[in-house]
Amino acid sequence: MMLGEESEPAKIWEEVGNECLRRGVRRIVMMGAHWATLGDAVEVSMNPEPKKLPMGGVRDDRYLPYKLVPDIEGGQEVLERLCAAGFKAQAAPKFDWIHDTFLVIIRMFPHCVPIPTTLVSMNARYDPHFHVKIGAALRPMRYDGTLIIGSGGSVHNLYRNHWEHMFRFSDNFAQPVPPDDWALQFRQAVEDAILCNEGPQLRRALTRLMKHPRFRDAHGTDDHWMASLFVAGAAGGMDELGPNVIMGECWELVNMCNTQYQLGSWD
Repeated sequence: MMLGEESEPAKIWEEVGNECLRRGVRRIVMMGAHWATLGDAVEVSMNPEPKKLPMGGVRDDRYLPYKLVPDIEGGQEVLERLCAAGFKAQAAPKFDWIHDTFLVIIRMFPHCVPIPTTLVSMNARYDPHFHVKIGAALRPMRYDGTLIIGSGGSVHNLYRNHWEHMFRFSDNFAQPVPPDDWALQFRQAVEDAILCNEGPQLRRALTRLMKHPRFRDAHGTDDHWMASLFVAGAAGGMDELGPNVIMGECWELVNMCNTQYQLGSWD
């Protein structure tokens, strides 16, 4: 994964960060991919000095010097809310951050100290309803100065990507051929589900996509889809008015689609 300075998603995330600063957002709560807890548990990042795990194909100086701001106070609130909702939530005092999460923060706040952030793990059983409920349990924090983010992928099957240009030229954005039909079809199904549904209907629509005939083509593993269910839970209350919008999109390695959505309005 490269850190393209002028890519559209990078600019969009910086705009989101600027809006956070303008509105006085106090903290960020995020679920990314790759961190999954076994059994019935969910973990919450509580490491005051986390490291950044290595990123293949990216120079160390592009991301290692960036100073993260873990939110220990916010993490405690997340733990309490999850436990109150019946989850077996536990602290992860030694957890180090993965690129799915710290890249978002770097892009949101490239020129200033970032807003304190808490990470929430997935559960390794990858139950869609379980992850919707995690988001729903943290939904009240949205009304208390918290931005909730899910960092995954609309179409993310590493087994079906085209790697040649990445390995030969370090160019993950090369598109020598169009995406395959299965990738385009699932990408469109995600857009339809998000833009045509609000509130509890949004939760049901994104949950049902795991039954879509192209889901397994688009997701060789389930970890990059759970964050979408997490944010659907956070944005799927009865009082949700929307609108849900696409902010930007890019394709990598021919068949991997990264789409940025905003669920609901700032106001």
